[in-house]
Amino acid sequence: MSRALIIGGGVAGPAIALFLQRAGWQVEIFEAGEQPDEYVGLFLNVATNGLAVLEHLGLRERLVREGHRSPHMVMWSSTGKQLGTVPNGPARDPERGGVVVRRGILHRVLREAVQEAGIPITFGARLESIHETDAAVHATFADGRTATGDLLIGADGVGSPTRRHIDPNAPAPEYSGLVGLGGFAHVPGLSPTPETQHMVFGRRSFFGYLVRDGGEVYWFANITHPATDRAALRKVTAGEWLAELRELHADDPYPVPQILEHASGDVGGYPIDDLARVPHWSRGRVVAVGDAVHAISPSAGQGASLALEDAVALARCLRDEPDHTDAFAEYQRVRQSRAEAVVGYARAINRQKRVTKSRLGIAIRDALLPMFLKKARDDTRNDWLYNHEITWSEPAVGGRG
Repeated sequence: MSRALIIGGGVAGPAIALFLQRAGWQVEIFEAGEQPDEYVGLFLNVATNGLAVLEHLGLRERLVREGHRSPHMVMWSSTGKQLGTVPNGPARDPERGGVVVRRGILHRVLREAVQEAGIPITFGARLESIHETDAAVHATFADGRTATGDLLIGADGVGSPTRRHIDPNAPAPEYSGLVGLGGFAHVPGLSPTPETQHMVFGRRSFFGYLVRDGGEVYWFANITHPATDRAALRKVTAGEWLAELRELHADDPYPVPQILEHASGDVGGYPIDDLARVPHWSRGRVVAVGDAVHAISPSAGQGASLALEDAVALARCLRDEPDHTDAFAEYQRVRQSRAEAVVGYARAINRQKRVTKSRLGIAIRDALLPMFLKKARDDTRNDWLYNHEITWSEPAVGGRG
């Protein structure tokens, strides 16, 4: 029985472990975090295509019942004018739209499925180095422990050490010009927003929110910010971020200032980076998936969903190709063009979010956006984002096994 070492216990790692076990593999997951954390990170969108992968794993309903269905996005100007409504899913069938859920809940749903399947997860295992021989691959972790397998799969995020092992000259993530912030709040009297998210093109910052049935608000902001690094951002306290956000959004329409006034808990600032045009997704017995090879700005709402697509695609190639080298090549062939197209789509959205200081620029933006949004509402050209489905029961395109 072939054995795979999977580095990363977030989204892609557990998903590919479940699919590979179905294909008869022995798998083990190694996660750098010291312990599971249901409240890690903020929240994310699992789009129609990501939900389809969870359906193959029998996990769709587990996630949906804990999330906020959001097939519609309502856009607002800085003066409180409704600019339009666009689907968060295929235009031909918007009710199939995505679900917004705490990142930690998505991790938990996948982790529980892995545990139910008897797949071991080792926490506190931060990958230090990879060594390959003709017959095996060996992983060494920061605490000195080691593991050996036939293959190593890096689902280890945008800062992936697996990617650097595959190609020390691989491109680095690129900064979008935006800093992401977000958190939670309870605003007295603020009504729930069933099946809807609201997006506000503010005077000085972009803001989004939804309100769950119990009154909890999920909110985020994208601040136009000069290039910086994560270490510098970590030094900014939640109070300092909230003070800056309250000033940036002080003149924006209800309920944006009120949400920020009632925000509670941590507010984590992070530079919004992306990653594209990674030439080598594998080397020898090592391959990378998800953000490790195609990190996507949250603006497209597709990061988790593409990671889930990678999981089923790679597992299918390993199931159907007799040799891992052919499986890795086929996996990159069928995934790279789609992933890079989504990165490009998200970059285009980011350009609309970056705020100009010019009042004239804001006025022109607010005048043009309704026309663009009306077109987007009925335009099926973006349905390629959501209608892409990789069916586990079908053979990989190039499979010869």
